[in-house]
Amino acid sequence: MTLEDVPKQLFIGGEWRGACDGRRFAVHDPATGDGIAEVADAAPEDGLDAVAAARAAQPAWAALAPRQRADVLRRAFERTAAASEDLARLIVRENGKALAEARSEALYAAEFHRWYSEEAVRLRGEFAVAPAGTNRMLVLHQPIGVALLITPWNLPAAMVTRKIAPALAAGCAVVLKPASETPLTALALVAILREAGVPPGVVNLVPTSRNAEVASAILADERVRKLSFTGSTEVGRLLLAQASRRVVKCSMELGGNAPFLVFADADLEAAVAGAMVAKIRHNGEACTAANRFYVEEAVAEAFTDKLARAMGELVMGNGLEAGVQVGPLVDRATHAKVCRLVDAALAHGAEARIGGRPADGPGYFYPPTVLAGVRPDSPILAEEIFGPVAPVVTFRHEADAIAMANDVEHGLVSYVYTRDLARGLRVAEALETGMVGLNRGLVSDPAAPFGGVKQSGLGREGGREGLLEFTETKYIAFDY
Repeated sequence: MTLEDVPKQLFIGGEWRGACDGRRFAVHDPATGDGIAEVADAAPEDGLDAVAAARAAQPAWAALAPRQRADVLRRAFERTAAASEDLARLIVRENGKALAEARSEALYAAEFHRWYSEEAVRLRGEFAVAPAGTNRMLVLHQPIGVALLITPWNLPAAMVTRKIAPALAAGCAVVLKPASETPLTALALVAILREAGVPPGVVNLVPTSRNAEVASAILADERVRKLSFTGSTEVGRLLLAQASRRVVKCSMELGGNAPFLVFADADLEAAVAGAMVAKIRHNGEACTAANRFYVEEAVAEAFTDKLARAMGELVMGNGLEAGVQVGPLVDRATHAKVCRLVDAALAHGAEARIGGRPADGPGYFYPPTVLAGVRPDSPILAEEIFGPVAPVVTFRHEADAIAMANDVEHGLVSYVYTRDLARGLRVAEALETGMVGLNRGLVSDPAAPFGGVKQSGLGREGGREGLLEFTETKYIAFDY
């Protein structure tokens, strides 16, 4: 499915249609800043139409045999995998990441359909005798109902399937609102779901530039019982406040500020290789990206030198060009933020071992950057960078590394490199994050629960836990 083939309208009740007021908005290529498509721009009224369609489709979809829902998801997996090359090129055009990264994301996105096609038939409850022997206890997991799914621009395919697949497996109808920067990938995926046999109204899509208006209107509708959001902590707080007015169940996958700890006994080659994955994957524009590098003093110079060499060898350019490993940042605002954070770190005494200045020319390019001698109080450590920048801070004692790693409001993921398994597990338990990569720079897996603590969110996506997020637990006490 090429860019020209992708539908560019709303998808409501099984039909493609324009916005009620006829508005459209432009999608841009981050490598050039040029417009590449125009998409129907949903109004709040369109969002409510999508809710109505989802509510009408909800009972029949929930009543469908789990095996039948699983079969639809299996077909969606097969079609998504078959279309992965087209999806990857679409991702590059609207998101900017390198083609190799986009290919990886497209296949990762397909895997959520496969995983939840298998989990759909394993939504088991419990049966037990009450401890007092007075009655029996039956626990059921039932579909929660219509779900609003709000996805980000940084993984425009994987974040769509990571939400839609468990919702459909659980028996929920959905309204999807993709990021306005990257609606084309979501449009292509919804077209695939339609081909896979998702009934009309079960999946509805409302791309919009009026994000706050549309989301607020949908959340205020009493027919919506679930919100699943991936995005910034700031926006997540606003959505939680709105959802609280009707006590809507929420899954929130919010910002990250991941620490990457390297101890003196670590395999430095493996640590650098892991750092390259954790930092550069998706141009550094991922909530799981390593944001703060804490390296034991004895090996700090060696690690920083190796990391700078590896970062300096990366090829930056348009993600569709052969050999490119780092593409542009998604938009002007993200580029400006990275420039601001790096400039502030340099002003606080950091040294740029590689990079450190924005690239010339069109597009939102920022070169891979390694900053040495970063002070523990540098502003760059307090914010999520969302770019290919690695600030390095040294430490002497394990306790100091843990304290610095935990001294932020976020707690999504952390990374630890050490040859000492006891230390690795001890540090992993002490880190205040929902996930830890121990001697590994990649933690995401459809079969694993993904999510954070503190200001990084609520609930989990992926694994069995991701399926349960779209259910209500019902307890029945009964006698024979």
